[in-house]
Amino acid sequence: MVQITFVEGDITEQHVDAIVNAANSSLLGGGGVDGAIHRKGGPEILEQCRALRDGRYADGLPPGQAVATTAGRLNARWVIHTVGPVYSTADDRSATLASCYRSALQVADQLGARTLAFPAISAGIYRWPIDDAARIAVGTVRSTDTKVEEVRFVLFGPEAYRAFAGQS
Repeated sequence: MVQITFVEGDITEQHVDAIVNAANSSLLGGGGVDGAIHRKGGPEILEQCRALRDGRYADGLPPGQAVATTAGRLNARWVIHTVGPVYSTADDRSATLASCYRSALQVADQLGARTLAFPAISAGIYRWPIDDAARIAVGTVRSTDTKVEEVRFVLFGPEAYRAFAGQS
């Protein structure tokens, strides 16, 4: 059974096998977690993301799916990029958000990663309410069969930390 831990801090500082990036569909960097990972990880990440865009993901990575690249200069071997859904009150996109976590765990299993750091996917610029994002994230990780031994949720700020830690 996977061990789940919660940390308030900077995901780019984590020493894990793989860091999950809350990417945008272009895979070419952006703001928030995505921008921080690209900046700190260096040009190797962007180079591999461009190669993915030139090939299998010419139209971008669809929400709920995940793909891996090198971690560049980060304290990890890989970055697993996943695109979260934008929150909507008119359309329930919870299944897509859950798929982000499941897909990232599946990619981690394929890579042989045993430790994985997740951000709060979709809870930033995509406006997903933090309590609901935490419920979906932690519940999905708990219910997904994986070879990952530790999932570390790395949360930015005390509100996100409280929401996620409250799920334990």
